Amino acid sequence: MILNKTVAFIGAGSMAEAMIAGIVNENKLAPERVIVTNRSNEQRREELLAKYGISVTKSIEFAVQEANAIILAMKPKDAEQALAGIKDLLRPDQVVFSVLAGVSTSFMEENLNEGQPVVRVMPNTSSMIGESITAISTGKHASMEDVVFAKELLTGIGKVVTIKEEQMDVFTGVAGSGPAYFYYLIEHLEQAAIEGGLDEEIARDVAVQTVFGASKMVMETNESPSTLRENVTSPNGTTAAGLEALAQFGGGSAIKEAVRSAAERSKEICESFEKKPANV
Repeated sequence: MILNKTVAFIGAGSMAEAMIAGIVNENKLAPERVIVTNRSNEQRREELLAKYGISVTKSIEFAVQEANAIILAMKPKDAEQALAGIKDLLRPDQVVFSVLAGVSTSFMEENLNEGQPVVRVMPNTSSMIGESITAISTGKHASMEDVVFAKELLTGIGKVVTIKEEQMDVFTGVAGSGPAYFYYLIEHLEQAAIEGGLDEEIARDVAVQTVFGASKMVMETNESPSTLRENVTSPNGTTAAGLEALAQFGGGSAIKEAVRSAAERSKEICESFEKKPANV
């Protein structure tokens, strides 16, 4: 059970809020057992307090002292400084989660105390409505209890999968960045509908429901996407014409390239951290 656990977020940006919303709304933890610290932005802390009833503080020392798990949720460029700031505050029984793109478990271990349990976590912003797909990979000192804790906590924001560390970059390219690809798709479906004569409100509903319905069909029928696509594609029909246009203009290639580029950027970020000397 994790109901008696306390987690502390270091960082109060959009990903932290998305996770907080899911954890609180799904009753994984009582609001007072979620602590957020952000020294530089009191207004943001007060905003999160008002929205979710969580605990807020400008003291990283207090947040770390009170928590069973510390969740690093600042910008990746601030990771090294954040690790240095909490290193001497941590107890051996605390686990450090990181939701920072490109920051590996080995980098965290090198910049924390010997034997400190760490878990790398990659959710996406659908966490806010409990519909994330979240990957975790564990450091060499993380126990099975730490893994169970992570999984139970993160099911509050959606589905959880455990993957190898070396698979995290491609996961980031697909799922971490993936919501933006679908927002981009919806934008263009909506725009095409408006240009075709639908009013804006109807165009938005049509685009959103179409994407939602297609996703739900894949989830609930257990059919492969290719089978479902073939089932709705009549020879010389409207769908066939649309798919031919997608192929002609490189639709499939563009999607693969988007994933490849995002994954490559995640790898570059990770390598930039690995080249830095550990704090001693």
